[in-house]
Amino acid sequence: MPPSRSQTTSAAPSRHDPHGTLRGLWAALANRLLPAACALCGGDARGVLCTACHRYARPEPCACERCAAPLTTLSPQCGRCLAQPPAFDASIAATRYAPPVDLLIQALKFRAQLPLAQAFAHWLLDTLARRPQVRADLLIGVPLSAERLAERGFNQAHEIARPLARALRLPLRTDACARVRDTLPQSALALADRRDNMRGAFAVTDRAAIAGKRVLVVDDVMTTGQTLEALAACLKRHGALSVINVIVARTPLR
Repeated sequence: MPPSRSQTTSAAPSRHDPHGTLRGLWAALANRLLPAACALCGGDARGVLCTACHRYARPEPCACERCAAPLTTLSPQCGRCLAQPPAFDASIAATRYAPPVDLLIQALKFRAQLPLAQAFAHWLLDTLARRPQVRADLLIGVPLSAERLAERGFNQAHEIARPLARALRLPLRTDACARVRDTLPQSALALADRRDNMRGAFAVTDRAAIAGKRVLVVDDVMTTGQTLEALAACLKRHGALSVINVIVARTPLR
């Protein structure tokens, strides 16, 4: 049975949606008539960011194919991934987590500047366009715990994944997995403690949606990769054919 509308965010627009057409016309008119300021530099912009600031989304010229860590050599994978392959199959990052990108991500995450999610989705779409070999059946945003979601009011990964799913014409399954344990913020923990913090944090809630599927996992930042590792391992245990991380920004290896 196909998933219900409440379970799946469909990427395909409705063919008979006069209200959607009016909204699109109004948005186009507003973009022309109403001045907008770039969220980063304050200059004129037709969207959230001006053309110049969109250019801060520069993929690393050389990065690990498995974890997207910046590399200084042309090796396809970093030493860590070669020594201990992660559960996920690949990672793709739009840019490096560094100024001024870090300020934009923090503005989305902690100050609820939700329009930035659209800009980040645009960055990811451009990055995926350079990877035509990537194939997927569905998208999943990294889930937040119920406690964190209530505190923040939104899941930044889902906000980024929604416009990306529409552009890719793939379903976004927000109900296929859940964060069943409210973990400590990874940023507050030492490197050695982050894996233990994520143990048992995720659960698949709809195995039929995952089994045999190629999954794109969307998140804002990848640091040590332990959160994405725990989620990928959970998805693989429930039959995911492949798991590829699609992340806005990657921090350098420490």
